[in-house]
Amino acid sequence: MNKLRINLSILLVLVMALSGVVHAQDEDVLNILFWQAPSSVNSYLSGGTKELEAAALVLEPLVRYDPDGVMVPWLVDEIPTVENGGVSEDLTSITWQITEGITWSDGTPFTAEDVVFTGEYCTNPDTGCSVLFQFDGVESFEAVDDLTVQINFTGPKPFPYGPFVGYFTPILQKAQFENCMGADAQGCTEQNFAPIGTGPFMVEEFRANDVITYVPNPNYRVEGQPSFDRLVFKGGGDAESAARAVLETGEADYAWNLQISPEVLNAMEAAGNGQVVVGFATNVERILINQTNPDPNLGDDRSEWMDGSNPHPFLTDPAVWGAMSMAIDRTLIAEQLYGAGGVATCNVLPGPPLYASPNNDDCLVQDIDGANAMLDEAGIVDSDGDGIREYDGIPMVITYQTSTNAVRQSTQALIKQWWSEIGIETELRNIDASVFFGGDPASPDTYGKFYADVQMYTNGGTGTDPESYMAQWRSTDISGAVNNWLGSNVQRFYSEEYDALIDQMGETAVLDERAALAIQMNDLLVQNGAMIPLVYRGSVSAFSNTLTGPQINAWDSELWNIAEWTRG
Repeated sequence: MNKLRINLSILLVLVMALSGVVHAQDEDVLNILFWQAPSSVNSYLSGGTKELEAAALVLEPLVRYDPDGVMVPWLVDEIPTVENGGVSEDLTSITWQITEGITWSDGTPFTAEDVVFTGEYCTNPDTGCSVLFQFDGVESFEAVDDLTVQINFTGPKPFPYGPFVGYFTPILQKAQFENCMGADAQGCTEQNFAPIGTGPFMVEEFRANDVITYVPNPNYRVEGQPSFDRLVFKGGGDAESAARAVLETGEADYAWNLQISPEVLNAMEAAGNGQVVVGFATNVERILINQTNPDPNLGDDRSEWMDGSNPHPFLTDPAVWGAMSMAIDRTLIAEQLYGAGGVATCNVLPGPPLYASPNNDDCLVQDIDGANAMLDEAGIVDSDGDGIREYDGIPMVITYQTSTNAVRQSTQALIKQWWSEIGIETELRNIDASVFFGGDPASPDTYGKFYADVQMYTNGGTGTDPESYMAQWRSTDISGAVNNWLGSNVQRFYSEEYDALIDQMGETAVLDERAALAIQMNDLLVQNGAMIPLVYRGSVSAFSNTLTGPQINAWDSELWNIAEWTRG
């Protein structure tokens, strides 16, 4: 086994060398490993974290969240409030004052027109913007002058800090992207691969689904930053090899999303080359239940909502998804597969504590007998003795897909076994993460297309207020061909009651009342079978001991303060 590990490490070093992921003799290179390779550097055209993080090195929002979830002015002078006059008394507008002197990496001024353009770019219905939920309730964008931008809402917006706050919604340069609006967005390869930004780095070379090489932004607003001569963002491989490159061999400086066995990770950290860090925010590993029919015989109608006329043959039955949830031992998954990086949960919104529902905790106890009884009582039985129950004559055989990842495959194996004990046969699929989380409209294997019965992954919100996060499941954001399968409502959940709660939250200012609405929305998702929450996940990464400055941040980009990182 030791020889195998040594050989694997040597192989990784060779791959990194061929990709340029080595310390050049005459320059200090920052080597970052994301075992999910980005397919773009435009965060608006993919909801995958890998694209968001790759873009965060170049593109910046007006405001970021720090590791405590506190908003920090980034490209503006201060956070607008009612008290300082930045938010209107009637809560229908917010005005941002851009900091004077900021330029794009090409040396041109950063202005309010760029902010307005970016908002119009995402909200254009033909763009297929993957973070449209961040602009929920926006009516218009207005450049008051070169450094002042006003966002107007359709009604009172008690929490107006969705657009351009956090790494989901950075600013694009109007001059570069103005011919990429609407249906033209996907075709702007040069812009999407190498956007001009205000951030500390700029793209030198982009190789899709492989490696991105960055160089310092010569016009970055802070003198002496960034401190590195080059940054290499290597994708591909797996979480274990990425962790080993930082913690054991010292060939990389940072490894992201280390979803691997706690025992293996702890053993690597003991080598003394780096440290493992964990931060908790809102990320939940969940199983999404397809509300539509993914039968490939349907052709273009496969997994399409079609105004509710194309439901899944049996997964929308409460007895079915309820039994599937009851059969799962979440505590075992969390403790054995996640260690310090995970806690069993029954909620899709587990934090902050004020927003965590107390109404679903019964799922924390596995109940195979109860699950079988539920199905029996519903008349869903195994009529031919082959071990598989039938639903209206349809054998209950489901396809369960996720990204290629050792922990996720272990989770799949456990759940497959538990579901077999209640008469449901499960076919497992794992797809390369770069493809699965990509936004390629031609690929049949993206999570947005959801050509399976159930699928599993993690995501979460940005910032401490959950309004924009919960707005992901608004019915108008159902993923489908109409939005290039980039809609945030991936499971095709439809609820007029849920939509009304989102609208109500947009008009509610009292914190406790907002929390009550968030809990109702959480319960609608969980208690109506849109998803099965599994594990409240911390962000687990590793940093080299040679670095100074990294701060794990679960509320924003993990690379949020990369301009401040130094060697030594």
